[in-house]
Amino acid sequence: MPYTRMRLCLSAALAGAGLLISGCANPSVGSDRDDPTAPVKLTFWHGWSNAGEVKAIDDSIARFEKLHPNITVKAIGNVTDETMNQALRAGGDDAPDVVSSFTTNNVGQYCSSGMWADLDPFMRKTGVDKAKVFPKTLLEYTSYEGTQCALPLLADSFGLYYNKDAFKKAGITRPPHTMSELKRDAVKLTKHAKNGSYEQVGFMPNFRLYQNSPDRLFGQWGPKYFDRDGAANLADDPHTKDFFTTQRDLIDAQGGYGRLEKFRTTFGDEMSSQNAFLTQKVAMHMDGEWRGLMLNDAKAKFAWDTAPMPVPDDQADTYGRGYLTGTVAGIAHSSRHQNAAWELVKFLTADTEQVVRFANAIHNVPSTKAALKSPRLDTDPTFRTFLDIARNPHSTALPPSTNGGQYVTALQDFSYDVESGKVPDLGKGLRGLDAQIDADNLQSRN
Repeated sequence: MPYTRMRLCLSAALAGAGLLISGCANPSVGSDRDDPTAPVKLTFWHGWSNAGEVKAIDDSIARFEKLHPNITVKAIGNVTDETMNQALRAGGDDAPDVVSSFTTNNVGQYCSSGMWADLDPFMRKTGVDKAKVFPKTLLEYTSYEGTQCALPLLADSFGLYYNKDAFKKAGITRPPHTMSELKRDAVKLTKHAKNGSYEQVGFMPNFRLYQNSPDRLFGQWGPKYFDRDGAANLADDPHTKDFFTTQRDLIDAQGGYGRLEKFRTTFGDEMSSQNAFLTQKVAMHMDGEWRGLMLNDAKAKFAWDTAPMPVPDDQADTYGRGYLTGTVAGIAHSSRHQNAAWELVKFLTADTEQVVRFANAIHNVPSTKAALKSPRLDTDPTFRTFLDIARNPHSTALPPSTNGGQYVTALQDFSYDVESGKVPDLGKGLRGLDAQIDADNLQSRN
């Protein structure tokens, strides 16, 4: 992105998130838009709504304002991507300067449309070497086709929560490392009532359970969603068939899809006191790092621990990997205070002390290399499991796309059909899925 002031006419219709910028929008100029040392008031939109999380954000802003007394920040929380997109399309004084999103799938849209400013000029100008500051996987999900329009603002990693009391009763001495071990242990941990109904399942593999979306589980295989030319690659990637075969094996080994799905409908809400892992209806469960804090707050009536999710047997050397996602932050293309806005983005995402304090406050994974190694991080070993997953070089995130998460939605819908037995020919089904993804991507570019 050039440093000289210019105006760029954009017209981008993006499927999935309904993004549309028409007419002329001011691009990021990186240096000449405003003086970051002059008095200014920034507006920061974020999605956090929980009282503790909002307090952590407000505390972060207070620390920033102490370092930058000329900058005042007005934070507005509980903002959805849809609301943010509408404001960025409209522009004007009510639009935010600094933006954030929980949806990494949309980064491809924000970057390709120009709705979020290119941050590379700001990093070059202020001496931030992104490759040295941020883990590679996190940089990948905050950029698209060479445009770094976002930076990671804390991360989420997914691992295995397991009931230690149930393990001890079943004679299991450690968490499973491979998928065959997962199936073996799941069968041992599954308990039935006298009438044949479930009391507990070892591991609920059904895709509609809480965080069990297929893209997260698929991360354990290290899938290649697209080839070098950007064409969908699921049918040609041998990991895809193995993933679906393994998931169906887990289902069949514990009683079949119909019975498991019926039992799943008896589970309480994910965020409630009736969560299936908390009520011991499942003995092993995939979830994010935040679950540990909730289990402690709920005073779980059993001993529990965490571990990485198992990996395919033929990839045993990658054990320790996991699926990564997280919150992203950037600068609105329409902001008249982009240099000041960059100071806030830089503080929130790249300042080691700030990242560590924020991560500890909301029990999320820090998103810089230095913060991940900080001795000031929460020392709870059940939390450190997720730090190790985030540091693991085999951990993966979803690749960005111009139509956001549309290809993920297509995968989810297809996966529901596979697990319920509605796809008799998996190879043919995957070829059809690839064709659908390619068609959707082509439409979003036109």
